[in-house]
Amino acid sequence: MAKTVKAKPAAKSAKAAKPAAKLAAKLAKAATKSVKAAPAKAKAAAKPAKPVAKSAKAAPAKAKAATKPVKAAVARPANIKLAIAPIGWTNDDMPELGGQIPFEQCVSEMALAGFAGSEVGNKYPKDPKVLNKALKLRGLTICNAWFSSFLTTRPYEEVEAAFIKHRDFLYDVGARVIGAAEQGHSIQGLNEPIFDAKPTFTDEEWKRLTDGLNKLGALAAQKGMQLTYHHHMGTGVQTTAEIDRLMNNTDPKLLGLLYDTGHLVFSGEDYLAVLNKWMGRIRHVHLKDMRPALRKQAVQEKWSFLKAVREGVFTVPGDGAVDFEPVFKALIKAKYSGWWVVEAEQDPAKANPLEYAVKARDYIRKKAGI
Repeated sequence: MAKTVKAKPAAKSAKAAKPAAKLAAKLAKAATKSVKAAPAKAKAAAKPAKPVAKSAKAAPAKAKAATKPVKAAVARPANIKLAIAPIGWTNDDMPELGGQIPFEQCVSEMALAGFAGSEVGNKYPKDPKVLNKALKLRGLTICNAWFSSFLTTRPYEEVEAAFIKHRDFLYDVGARVIGAAEQGHSIQGLNEPIFDAKPTFTDEEWKRLTDGLNKLGALAAQKGMQLTYHHHMGTGVQTTAEIDRLMNNTDPKLLGLLYDTGHLVFSGEDYLAVLNKWMGRIRHVHLKDMRPALRKQAVQEKWSFLKAVREGVFTVPGDGAVDFEPVFKALIKAKYSGWWVVEAEQDPAKANPLEYAVKARDYIRKKAGI
């Protein structure tokens, strides 16, 4: 195109020549112009090809752009925070598992693996100032801690006093969720067959449990905290029916559900059905995977809960058979706001805690976009 523009002044100078010369010049210029125009046209024709190439390159870009809204819809980091429980480093029920691992190593490796929060383990400092300083150095915060309630077997006043102490400690270390599990008649820490010896509550015990949890929930609410219930293997609230009864007979404003994938799958429940049914009550989430072959062996050989843990029935998300993608999608779609906690009690001598923490973190990033 540039050559065609330059040709015009030459044509104007030719017009100033004599008539004969003018005619000859015109003929010569016309011939020359047609020859030069061909490459120019070829170049001009070639130029539109570049936008075509660009549009071809843009296609994958547009495809990528099309996926971005999906990722944005899936990932809600403002609503969902990730934590990991210290039970993969040191087991509270079996202190011999990871007994040699110090608190400082545990929380340092949590931060190194990419988590923002932790639950409380038995090696954690009991002084809130000491604990807060150690956590702040690593960019961590406490999200929750287990509370053993004995509402079915002990006087309520005794349980309440222990709960208030627990509540106040958690508040001082930044947690706003309390995870309770009824330990009256529990066999989770005993050498008893996890299924055959499972406790069940009488109607009177159910009333004591639900009334007591409502009261504890009101005490939590006094400090702007949320009481949640942790259904658990080897206890009176383990199955879907038992979770339903608990939820149906407690105040939704005072008691939420701590949803745990691993305990539901171990119990033989439909973990997605429980998730969808009680989505509106879920205030805390434990992400725990399951090794089916070991679960089968635990049932057949009548293992205790502790033996099942020692043998490795649980593992981190992405390392077992539980499909977490529908869990992630359902929670995100429901605009769940709170913590997702990787909680997989394992023997650290068999499953290196840092290695498995990194594995879990990578899996959640890949499957949930968080």
